[in-house]
Formats: sequence, structure tokens, C-alpha cells
Amino acid sequence: MPRITDVVKNLLIINVIIFFAATVLFPHLQGYLYLWPLGTENFAPYQVVSHMFMHGDLGHLFFNMFGLFMFGPPLESIWGPKKFLVFYLLAGFGAIAIHLFMTYMGFQVAAPVVGASGALYGVLVGFGMLFPETKLGIIFLPIQFKAKYFIPALIGLDVIGGFTGFSIFGRSIAHFAHVGGALTGFLLLLYWNKFDSRM
Repeated sequence: MPRITDVVKNLLIINVIIFFAATVLFPHLQGYLYLWPLGTENFAPYQVVSHMFMHGDLGHLFFNMFGLFMFGPPLESIWGPKKFLVFYLLAGFGAIAIHLFMTYMGFQVAAPVVGASGALYGVLVGFGMLFPETKLGIIFLPIQFKAKYFIPALIGLDVIGGFTGFSIFGRSIAHFAHVGGALTGFLLLLYWNKFDSRM
């Protein structure tokens, strides 16, 4: 993997700082940074951005940041910092748009959402499309699969989880945010590949 790149490094720092500031220094402000369901009294437009930099606990923060650290630098090295940042943010916005829509349609529990998972799923899809033959493994398991198989399987589990409530993590997961981030990343890559977008 390439060395850690500038945008990835800054995203890691921002996420860690916001998590500890909101958890340790200003816990009474946490609820204001979550993304609350549309139509509720707690919803505010800025939460569309702020929720992407909040996390539920240390484990949630670690796995999202570990994924960004592993899969973000190769993309930023190829695209450059500006294009990578745009891709990351748009994947996050697409993720929450799909989540809010599916919540409105009754397929997702109406609850506050936090985390960079949606944006990370966009990054995963970008990595899988650019490096399909790279072998990926599951932490703590000595099994590896090519990215072109592993990443679609992961997204498939989220589709199943979104409609059935099943989760291999055993806790409430915004499955459709994951699917939305993956779909947004996929569509962005198709668009850029077709029109040779340069930023």
C-alpha cells in the first residue's frame, strides 16, 4: 500500500479529534452532531455533514478509520487530493440520501445515524474497481478473497441486512447507508470513466 496521503491523514485526524471532543470534553453536544430522521424536532441540515465525523464508540471509530487508512491512499495517489475528497464526500452524501429515503419508505428504523461508513463503502467500491485482483482478508481470519468478489459480497450482506434486519455485527447498523455509499461510488466511477473527468 502507498504511504498515507494528505487527505486521508487529515480525515483521520479530524474524525479522531471530533470523536474525543464530543465524547470526553463535550458529551452534551453529541446529540446535535448525529443525523436525526427527517421531520423530527432534532433534525438540522448541518447534520448531513457532521454525522460523517461522529462515531458511536471506539470500535466503530477504529474500524472505519482502519478501512480509510487501508483503502483511501491508493485512490488518492491515483486521483489526487481534490478528486479523492470530492469522491469521499459525495459517497457520504449519497449514503445518507439513500438511508433517509429507505427510512421514509419504512425499510430502515428511524433512529439517529453516525459514522463515516457510507463514505468508506464508496472508497471500498472505488478500490475494488481500480484494483479488482487485490486479495483482501477478514481481520482475525486467515482467509483472503479477491476484491472483485469480496467487496460485492460485503455489499450483498448489507442489502440482506437492510431488508431483514440481520447483521453479522449483532447491533443496529444503517445497512442502506452502506449500500447508498457503495452505489454512489460506483456511479461516480462510471461517470468519470465515461467522461474522463479531471479535477
